Amino acid sequence: FAEGYLLTRPTMKWFYEHYLSEPAEVADWRASPLRAADLSGVAPALVLTAGNDVLCDEGEAYARRLQQAGVPLQLRHFPDQIHGFLTMGKIIEAAQPALDDIAVALRAAWDAR
Repeated sequence: FAEGYLLTRPTMKWFYEHYLSEPAEVADWRASPLRAADLSGVAPALVLTAGNDVLCDEGEAYARRLQQAGVPLQLRHFPDQIHGFLTMGKIIEAAQPALDDIAVALRAAWDAR
């Protein structure tokens, strides 16, 4: 899904080029937590992925790494959605259930404090 679904591979490259100070930083875990050597001990996570998102595979790989590290994890996959569907609630019905999932996860995190 590198083309044709709003967020494309060239657009992601543009974002990275403007987000990072130099190309070598792409390997830095602070640019992408997926690149961290060890994810054990990080906060519980809710990972949402969209099937028509150029970042879907990366999100699912991150979820697998979290799970392997023993991090409490909820993974929700929205197979028919695009990157940013959460912000399109007036036209994409799946946005509301995803936002509800986020609200539940945030409430649980705050209550656990």
